[in-house]
Amino acid sequence: MTGALTAAQAMAAAAARLRAAGVDNPARDARVLLAHAARIEAARVTLIAPEELEHDVADRYEQLISLRAIRVPVSHLLGEREFYGRRFKVSGDVLDPRPETETLIEAALAEPFERVLDLGVGSGCILVTLLAERPGATGLGVDLSEAACLQASANAVLHRVEVRSDIQKSDWFDAVEGQFDLIVSNPPYIALDEMAGLSEEVRGHEPHLALTDGGDGLGAYRRIAAGVIDHLAPNGRLIVEIGPTQAQAVCDIFARAGLADLAVVHDLDGRDRVIRARLR
Repeated sequence: MTGALTAAQAMAAAAARLRAAGVDNPARDARVLLAHAARIEAARVTLIAPEELEHDVADRYEQLISLRAIRVPVSHLLGEREFYGRRFKVSGDVLDPRPETETLIEAALAEPFERVLDLGVGSGCILVTLLAERPGATGLGVDLSEAACLQASANAVLHRVEVRSDIQKSDWFDAVEGQFDLIVSNPPYIALDEMAGLSEEVRGHEPHLALTDGGDGLGAYRRIAAGVIDHLAPNGRLIVEIGPTQAQAVCDIFARAGLADLAVVHDLDGRDRVIRARLR
């Protein structure tokens, strides 16, 4: 790609290069990354299609396409990802917010809560979204990763909920005090033997700590179950994301811990995605 190419020619060449590298949706990625390189909205790419790319735009585009060709996620190249109608800053230190996690948000917003705890806060997309959608609520987010805590704090500031949120480093409940109306979590639930089947974008560029427990994929739910009773207020709710084959196993873990009214919520594709439970 050189400055002599038009935007349309550069996009076509980039899409072909990404396709050859095995990237899904190469044309879409080529378009989005050109918009980022040109510092315009993606909807305006069509307007510049006939124009020759300026040298600095072509250089930035070349770098972005080169990184995408080795499967660096688009969100990491853009530095952000959309979630529940808001843009969240992301990096390789946190799990990318995903559309299926919006199922957890919908389930949580259907419940009454004034104080929420997010276990494994990551980018902060769950905690920040819940606080932004429920202006009277306050919340605590905890994560074992210091880098994730910093990312979540930045997103809390970005979406103006920082005065109602507290982000702390903690290994699950270890540093958590008090009780909460609602406890939420999207924990690492991929079994170690399933990791090889993940895409290179996920396996190679997202933190393994946020993906797998290094065992059967249920370790996080056991840790949550061990501490949840002490930190749920009377009639409090627990809502967690799960893998699509884990519903029965997670329900069994929570039932043994003393939780009641266990229910499975499906995502938009009809897969088991969220478990709801209540303190007896």
